[in-house]
Amino acid sequence: MKNKKFITLGFISVGFAMTLLFSTNLFAKTYENEENKEASRLQSLAKFTKVISIVEQYNVDDVTIEELMDKALQGMMNNLDAHSSYLTHKEYKKLKVQTNGEFGGLGITVGIKDGALTVIAPIEGTPADKAGLKASDIILKIDNESTINMTIDEAVSRMRGKVGDPIDLTIVREGEAKPLSIHIVRAIITIESVYTRAIGDDILYIRVTSFDKKVTEDVSKAIKNKKSTTKGIVLDLRNNPGGLLDQAVDLVDLFVNEGDIVSQKGREKNDDRTYKASKSKTITKVPMVVLINGGSASASEIVSGALQDHKRAVILGENTFGKGSVQVVLPITEEEAIKLTIARYYLPSGRTIQAVGVKPDIEVLPGEIKTHENGFSIKESELKKHLEEELIKVDGDDKKETQTKEDKDKKDIITPEQMKKDIQLKEAVDIIRALIIIKG
Repeated sequence: MKNKKFITLGFISVGFAMTLLFSTNLFAKTYENEENKEASRLQSLAKFTKVISIVEQYNVDDVTIEELMDKALQGMMNNLDAHSSYLTHKEYKKLKVQTNGEFGGLGITVGIKDGALTVIAPIEGTPADKAGLKASDIILKIDNESTINMTIDEAVSRMRGKVGDPIDLTIVREGEAKPLSIHIVRAIITIESVYTRAIGDDILYIRVTSFDKKVTEDVSKAIKNKKSTTKGIVLDLRNNPGGLLDQAVDLVDLFVNEGDIVSQKGREKNDDRTYKASKSKTITKVPMVVLINGGSASASEIVSGALQDHKRAVILGENTFGKGSVQVVLPITEEEAIKLTIARYYLPSGRTIQAVGVKPDIEVLPGEIKTHENGFSIKESELKKHLEEELIKVDGDDKKETQTKEDKDKKDIITPEQMKKDIQLKEAVDIIRALIIIKG
């Protein structure tokens, strides 16, 4: 019995010793790995310092240490991904002004796509939009200077300038046999991010051009003002390059009363977030159609993708840009900052739109509706002795039940003639009409 106990205790002792030995080895390896990482970090920093010193001493042009550090930071951030960047004092200031809704320049959002400087979207009503720039245009030259190997920051810096100064862009456009030259005059750009129009008596058209800090407030106000007459909504996100994430989340929350809106996942658990809908913030349940195209990016894709996953709206148009990453602006001094990609975002279904985009439920290419007059058709009004149309009494006056010219001229109304020039909008309105009929 004693022997058995001794053997048992012996096994326990051996097991404890092996566990202790394993723990010691694991600790030693962890400590060794940390030491190696630290040594590698110090070696890399020493190499960086040496290169900076050599360039400062031997470069053909005199370059200050401050200039070299700025260039090094710009190069590092630009090589991480297409959306990370180092923001100098001037760029950081412009970014803050832009998110407040007013900035100077051409009115264009650009990105690097397949290695080329590409127009994500011109901002509606800006010099770039009026000059005819379109989403997916590739910018070959800026004032005769090639954009090959040019970073986004360099391109933006060259396109910005004094208000009133002209600029010439050489672009390549799909379907055009040769490059196009577009002349633009720089201007101070004040963005109207949200504007609304009425379509008939019961459809509200809401256009969101970018997601600045007042988008949700303006959309909410527009819906509440027309709530008694609105039976359907067309939300137009075409050529909307994105903006503030919280505004995209809050906009979806106006239409969805429960469930996830979007989630983001980063390298660290601390970067993970899930944004959920709140029933108290939902203000309407009327049928919706959302318009998208290749210029719809980032926040626009969150809104359209979330509404699609919740089956809250019919998504119509063309495939979106495909930017599914989250950037955060981190100040490094009071006047400078970095814009860093910290996470990817995922739609309620779990899918990502990074480099894929949001696919519309109904694909409709842009264009006009071609109409032809049928000169051989005969209508009731052309028959001899036809009955006259009925007149209705309004305040004692006989008036025909037709739309007046005054109504057609109102700026807050989209007329049938205007819709014929935009086949995507026309299709959206037709779908809304059908949904209103079905809903009863």
